[in-house]
Amino acid sequence: MTTPFPSRIRFSEAQQIIARVAGAFPMPAERVPLSRALGRVLAEDLVATLALPGFDNSAMDGFALRSADGDAPRQLVGEQFAGRTGGFVLGPGQCLRITTGAAMPAGADAVLVKENARVDADTVFPLQTARSGQHVRRMAEDVAVGDEVLITGTVLDGSKLSLAAALGHHDLAVRRKPTVAVFTTGDELRAPGQPLAPGEIYDSNRVLLQALLIAEGYEPVAWPVLADDPDTIAAALRDAAFSFDLVLTCGGVSAGEKDFLPGFLASEGQVHFWKVLMRPGMPLLFGRLGDAHFLGLPGNPVSVLATFLTLGRLLLDGLQGRATPRSRLRARLTGDVVKSHERFEFLRGVLSCDHDGQLWVEPNPADGSHRLRAAAQSNALIMLGEGAGRWSSGTVMDVLPYAGLEAGR
Repeated sequence: MTTPFPSRIRFSEAQQIIARVAGAFPMPAERVPLSRALGRVLAEDLVATLALPGFDNSAMDGFALRSADGDAPRQLVGEQFAGRTGGFVLGPGQCLRITTGAAMPAGADAVLVKENARVDADTVFPLQTARSGQHVRRMAEDVAVGDEVLITGTVLDGSKLSLAAALGHHDLAVRRKPTVAVFTTGDELRAPGQPLAPGEIYDSNRVLLQALLIAEGYEPVAWPVLADDPDTIAAALRDAAFSFDLVLTCGGVSAGEKDFLPGFLASEGQVHFWKVLMRPGMPLLFGRLGDAHFLGLPGNPVSVLATFLTLGRLLLDGLQGRATPRSRLRARLTGDVVKSHERFEFLRGVLSCDHDGQLWVEPNPADGSHRLRAAAQSNALIMLGEGAGRWSSGTVMDVLPYAGLEAGR
């Protein structure tokens, strides 16, 4: 097929094109309550309008006092609990019973922990001299008014949502999550549970893509399997393109007699690139159809896994303006790896950590793009750069985890 669009591009070029396209089509912002904001991408900077802490308060249960009085006995003149202020002003030789989080009374500059005091009626005998500032949380020592505490593009996890709540926010502006339509194609596909005729296989890609998307917090809509009929495929994809932000397909993107998608997208939409010099997953198709981005993944299940984790997530992250890249870890190989081709390769492996804190990754020797069992036994992709090469056991490699090591995904 003669193509008027980029074909057989390098993996780094594919990354650049996807990032550029995604940046040109940012998802609109919406406000959601904190209870629904986990994993979402912040759409505007969060600037503090109040201080944290909002007042000087005690870090311990004990007695608020004046450090200048040394270890002399103190007269106990009252008590102050969290959430209440009694308007106390301590004079020389006085102290106040106080609980953790309670506001420091005027005149006090330290807290004597209750275990370091002996109390007799209304007299407190220090067993230890309290230093000025001891066990006192100072106003604004964590956040000052005007501080930029979260920036646009931040992925919101529990700690960040807690910070927003502490600053009084009940909702946040976030990027809308893209809607995703999932298609698998092929006359040979049958749903798991159905009987198989000779030459047929079960549709594992549908389950794989749905699981990958759900794990990232999306709600994919999986359409029925499309037969290898160009009119059927065209009608379904046109329909989805005007209802979803992203159309994801599996299969039909190579150069076979029934691989209709590259020609269809070229005639009815826009192709950004077709085929990437990567393994697995070279016949990858990226473009635009109607109102939707279109990402056509190969048909082999391991290729689906690798292309989604490396480029599909990049597209979805870019549409939401995610500011922080996905985690790439550095781990040592447990065995030798040899690559004889020029393409960028993603080898499956098992990532683990030893008792000394060293990360190790064990390559899986079953590297075929159809070897789904090898992918299921692994938890990471070992990144083998362009060009032939040999990496000996112990070599430190870039590793991309499948999932589970992201803060807020």
